Amino acid sequence: MAFYELRQYKVKPGQMENWLDCMEKEILPFQVANGVIVCGMFRGETDDSVFCWMRRFESEEQREEQYKAIYENDWWQNEMLPRLSDMLDRDAMVVTRIVPTRMSTMK
Repeated sequence: MAFYELRQYKVKPGQMENWLDCMEKEILPFQVANGVIVCGMFRGETDDSVFCWMRRFESEEQREEQYKAIYENDWWQNEMLPRLSDMLDRDAMVVTRIVPTRMSTMK
């Protein structure tokens, strides 16, 4: 059964525009190229520290394969990972696995 991953990040003060540029121009294309299905990205309406996004996985095996392809990649390790700490409070990151309810339109 498919499941989702809700990822909630705390963006550092003054970094939202930098984060959105990085996410939209670099991270999102890289993840999509590695098979990730991104269902949505959101920012806080009045709080510039809030950023959330959702990814869909068809199985645990698929999630494991995509995690390996992304997070063990040299580009991610050497170029992206060091930059993330400038924009995000990585200790405040919350990742929650969620599944659609019976009446959800996101099945």
